[in-house]
Amino acid sequence: MTSFTTRPTLQGTFGMVSSTHWLASAAAMAILEDGGNAFDAAVAAGFTLHVVEPHLNGPAGEVPIILAAAGQPPQVLCGQGPAPTGATIKHYTGLGLALVPGTGPLAAAVPGAFDAWMLLLHNHGTKRLAEVLAHAIRYAEHGHPVLEDVSVTVSWMRDIFETEWTTSASVYLPDGNPPAPGQLLKNPVLARTWRRLITEAEAASADRDTQIDIARRAWREGFIAEALASAAAQPTMDTSGERHAGTLTGDDLANYAATYEAPATYTWNGWTIAKPGLWSQGPVFLQQLALLPERLDHGTADYYHALIEGSKLAMADREAWYGEGSEISLEALLSPVYNAERRALIGPEASYLLRPGSPGGRSPRVSSHVHSAAPHDVSVSIGEPTVAVTGATRGDTCHLDIVDRWGNMVAATPSGGWLQSNPVVPELGFPLGTRLQMAWLEPGLPNSLAPGRRPRTTLSPTLALRDGEPILAFGTPGGDQQDQWSLHFFLELVSRGDAKGCGHLDLQGAIDAPNWHQDSFPGSFYPRSMNPGGVTMESRVDPGVRAELLRRGHRITVGDPWSEGRICAVARDPETGVLSAAANPRGMQGYAAGR
Repeated sequence: MTSFTTRPTLQGTFGMVSSTHWLASAAAMAILEDGGNAFDAAVAAGFTLHVVEPHLNGPAGEVPIILAAAGQPPQVLCGQGPAPTGATIKHYTGLGLALVPGTGPLAAAVPGAFDAWMLLLHNHGTKRLAEVLAHAIRYAEHGHPVLEDVSVTVSWMRDIFETEWTTSASVYLPDGNPPAPGQLLKNPVLARTWRRLITEAEAASADRDTQIDIARRAWREGFIAEALASAAAQPTMDTSGERHAGTLTGDDLANYAATYEAPATYTWNGWTIAKPGLWSQGPVFLQQLALLPERLDHGTADYYHALIEGSKLAMADREAWYGEGSEISLEALLSPVYNAERRALIGPEASYLLRPGSPGGRSPRVSSHVHSAAPHDVSVSIGEPTVAVTGATRGDTCHLDIVDRWGNMVAATPSGGWLQSNPVVPELGFPLGTRLQMAWLEPGLPNSLAPGRRPRTTLSPTLALRDGEPILAFGTPGGDQQDQWSLHFFLELVSRGDAKGCGHLDLQGAIDAPNWHQDSFPGSFYPRSMNPGGVTMESRVDPGVRAELLRRGHRITVGDPWSEGRICAVARDPETGVLSAAANPRGMQGYAAGR
């Protein structure tokens, strides 16, 4: 389908990259041009994103990665660290807390991003440590032009930087003021951290793989681990209004390693979608597909209504059944019988209820915090840091997708450890993360806080396959909205595709199409609010459709015309070898590159 788009869908045969920042895309492309593969390029882009989007991610955050090496089935590489050994519910409630704070070391899980990137490089890459870190080091050492959103975020944080998190002020208030958009921002301490890491690795061995192993050890047990554990032990002002020390220790860091696992999958209309498992919200994408009616009249009010109501049911199941402590299998949640029962709940009017299902006859249970205002009608202030009810995307996450000429494909969603999460560790140049805020301080829930258990994450990259061949890698920032925006992109894409759905995919057109989200479920971020019946739509959605949805009871907020989603995507046609890429124009920073 030919249509007007903000940019062309890029096509070529050498390599394609899409990420949420043009400098990360350029770094990845430079690695491909230098003979590296998609996995080398992903690591270079990931570390560049730590520097140029510090308000969205950092090395001590987390990253789920889904990859398919050429000729191999997809794998998930989990860079989501668990709760530390001392992170018990009793410890937090003993401090008088009902929720894990949204900032500060008490919210820090064991950092997972760095080790996941290193494991990807070791097992699937070809480049040396110094080569993949070179671009990030240069931007940290010599500076990069500050994004407007970085400037705004630092301005929001200025008071706490000046009064409490003074180590952050030394990096982000270099002249005593927030950096202006376009001003060069340097982080020489971060550059020194990576240079020291490389020096230690190269001094110990000339072997590539051994150097990567040494870097992993330095993070777990060496100078980086010592600095992280020391920072976690410092009482720090957080969103509770009090100073708390964290629970992360050197032993927690030493005992963590990123892991591989098989993806969660679901096949719909010839497409097999691969996602991270129930420790993430990834299966929400699969459940939404499973709940779709047999016939979809794309773009109509019936279409929007079906997607919105199906999303509510899937997100309700996320709240009741997702988490590393879940007793329910993904097979039960995706079974045809179960989804037929759930689909029957979708009526002609908008539902305002949180309605988790009973797979296998089990009774669902959600946190009592969800119903603290009134049963089935919680409408408190929206505190989600990624999307305001106005539709403005503020961001907390990055994304990248890469496919190379050999057919290797990877999607990754790095997040956490952003500048507004914790004070900068003065010896390292980056802060700890806050992913534990997603766990509940009530026992017996799938996502209850527990030592050694991964908090359920919103991070959710995607691979899509046909006949076992990886065709698409895509994803978006956006917290709880990720698997809504991604689904809408995918359905828009396949509605534009050819009969096989593989060639001539209009990636940019699908990204540019008007997007939306609903938030009738408890948010994953402090203070865990929800907005029953609430739907935020870009103003470009057909006014007639909006009017009909309002008539059906949906509480619609009309956002700015380009405010919903930050999708990145790459594709490969296995029959021709043609590669494609496109990036989101919203926010004026995502870019694709390739040839």
